[in-house]
Amino acid sequence: MSKLHPIVGGASTREPIAADRLIEGAPMTETRLDYERDGTYAGEWAADVGAWRVKYDEWEFCHLLEGACELVPDGGAPHRFKAGDSFVIEPGFTGVWRVLAPMRKRFVVRV
Repeated sequence: MSKLHPIVGGASTREPIAADRLIEGAPMTETRLDYERDGTYAGEWAADVGAWRVKYDEWEFCHLLEGACELVPDGGAPHRFKAGDSFVIEPGFTGVWRVLAPMRKRFVVRV
């Protein structure tokens, strides 16, 4: 088994945000999974303008390639991110993910 995994892209899925999580808009998301092994996932994700509830049980590293978003933790101040920014979301984060301008990000998730 190789210890090096070039990212070459794969098939993507496009779907709406689940109605029970949706706060505003009618955003569609697109996810492309490029790597998956032992609870670690890497890929690319995109979303249209809108807002929805999130609850994280996993770690996620994000690097925005395009657009802008705002994450608002329950009971906390909003954090805005734009193309070129990176951030980590820790397990236990709950709040709102708001896409301010159509966005695309690279991600690595560890469950």
